[in-house]
Amino acid sequence: MEARAIQRGVRQSARKMRLVIDLIRDCAVPEADAILRFSKKRAARQIHKVLKSAVANAQQAAQRQNTPFDADTLRVSYAVVNEGQTLKRFTAAAMGRGTPILKRTSHVEIRVAGEAAPVAAAPSTKPADAKAEAKAKAKPRAKKAPAAKAKKKKKKTTKKASK
Repeated sequence: MEARAIQRGVRQSARKMRLVIDLIRDCAVPEADAILRFSKKRAARQIHKVLKSAVANAQQAAQRQNTPFDADTLRVSYAVVNEGQTLKRFTAAAMGRGTPILKRTSHVEIRVAGEAAPVAAAPSTKPADAKAEAKAKAKPRAKKAPAAKAKKKKKKTTKKASK
């Protein structure tokens, strides 16, 4: 089960928000929730809203499919902050000039996915003896000579050729 939530146009720079989003990437949802709740960064509040929305979307998807749902088993599988549209403003400067002010925005996307149940390995059709027979049939590999011995052999042949 996978669900996602996106918030666009958050009035904070993507660079500052990435510092917080890196803390929760690949975490369990309860752990990510605790990290965001007690973080001192302003971005944590916006990211916490998106995380709660993604969990709610996962719950709704589980209800639609009539499957059991437990938010504690969810993990943050994908969390990214991209740059949004930059608002361009000007402020007064010396000698009648204007200097630009760039008000940056960002887009937050979080995907949560349920942890997959461990799949039991299917029993192999070949018995264990067949594996041993296959190993015995395999051709043995030739051993390589060490590099030092190979160099000595080359030197001996060159000396004989020079005489």
